[in-house]
Amino acid sequence: MSYNLSGNLKNSATLYPDRLVFTFLDQSVTYQELDVMVDKVAAGLYENGIGKGDRVALVLGNCPEFVIAYYGILRTGASVVPINPIFTPREITYILSNSKAKAVIASSGLSQLLSTLVNKLENLQMAFYTDSFNSYNSWDQLLQSSDNEFVQPSIDENDLAVVLYTSGTTGNPKGAMLSHRNMGSNAETFAEFFGYTQDDRIIATLPMFHVFCMTVCINTPIKCGAHIIIIPKFNPTEVVNTIRRDKVTLFAGVPTMYSFMLQVTDATAEDFSSIRACFSGGASLPLELLNRFQEKYKVDILEGYGLSETAPIATFTPLKGIRKPGSVGINIPNVTNKVVDPNGLEVPIGEVGELIIQGPNIMLGYLEMPEATFTSIKDGWFYTGDLAKMDEDGYFYIIDRIKDLIIVGGYNVYPREVEEVLYQHHAVVEAAVIGIPDSNFGESVKAFVVCNDQNVSVEEILLFAQERLAKYKQPREIEILTELPKNSTGKILRRALRTSVESK
Repeated sequence: MSYNLSGNLKNSATLYPDRLVFTFLDQSVTYQELDVMVDKVAAGLYENGIGKGDRVALVLGNCPEFVIAYYGILRTGASVVPINPIFTPREITYILSNSKAKAVIASSGLSQLLSTLVNKLENLQMAFYTDSFNSYNSWDQLLQSSDNEFVQPSIDENDLAVVLYTSGTTGNPKGAMLSHRNMGSNAETFAEFFGYTQDDRIIATLPMFHVFCMTVCINTPIKCGAHIIIIPKFNPTEVVNTIRRDKVTLFAGVPTMYSFMLQVTDATAEDFSSIRACFSGGASLPLELLNRFQEKYKVDILEGYGLSETAPIATFTPLKGIRKPGSVGINIPNVTNKVVDPNGLEVPIGEVGELIIQGPNIMLGYLEMPEATFTSIKDGWFYTGDLAKMDEDGYFYIIDRIKDLIIVGGYNVYPREVEEVLYQHHAVVEAAVIGIPDSNFGESVKAFVVCNDQNVSVEEILLFAQERLAKYKQPREIEILTELPKNSTGKILRRALRTSVESK
């Protein structure tokens, strides 16, 4: 089968021309209208010298322009480099330089930085601004293009579609190169696995520059003729109101989103009556949060697992069939997961090892990083760096990151296990656990928690954990914070907590 993300939109525009593809605030756009705008943007980029093999950066939040530009770039045969718009100038400069982006599409708030970089970076030649009209290199100029010479190039499924920069634990981020086959196959499989149809309505409030949103909330619904409701920034009350008002059928989020939605006091199960599935990814979903959310709203949260390097979905809990709380589900079709020992040999069922993945969703490699690619991809298998186990029914359980493993006096302590216990305390809203140096045991456990009760004490939480954990797993220190550090998708950053400890 041939995969072409831009072709998926063109096909849906033919099948469902008058159906709404997205709604944003008071703006609604049909599939036919979107396809015309994408053609215009592609022609405008072509007119400015963008063609097959080039890279164009997108530095935008959740907005219609992101979707239009994303498909417009792909239609020229170029690849998209999504960048978080709240990144620092240093981070944006690094990605634009490393990716060798030829052009960038952004809001005018970045014009001063980008104007400097156009003159400074050898590869970067132009910038277009989505909120600048009737001026040189404006979004308006792209949309008004009348270049009749543009002919969409032939796109091979192995052509580069997206370069996603991973939030590396150390050093600069790595650019994961994803082909049309990687992204297209993942969207197709996800659509089949969960039965997406043109009647589905899905909220896109996850960041569009993140691969989870890109696949689940953009590429998959557009392939199926579904309706995307764009929310520019996550707000739990707004999300609940949108679900109720627009009879949303699918919602995708990360654990912190579900935690905040759970705290919307006047929301009820009736508000979620149209939802047929909620998807969770990006980080492990605490069992206590899962149970509380499902009990309050009477909907199922289906948990999955994936990475930027796997486009991203590798496993998911099925919509129909066995559901196992705490599991990230089973192999999705055409993708195989294995748990192996340090020698790459599969471990027995129930034993912990490193999760490795094989399938059409595995990235082409890291951009200009052959050594990192060689280390991560061996004989077609991607080595995730995550500790996992598989049960007798083929369900996978993520234990932790290999690098987050805490070794206390020779015993392995998995941070997630300790966090799960802390979440059971009535006052704990968020928890994160790290290892800190210990002169006697090598490492000891330190926990950081956010509480919804100002009267709860560190001693009370320590005692709670001591009653439920073996001695070597018990936190030696607990620090109560007003919030935990998170990335743009809401994933708690343990490495930031480690840095804060080291700096003291």
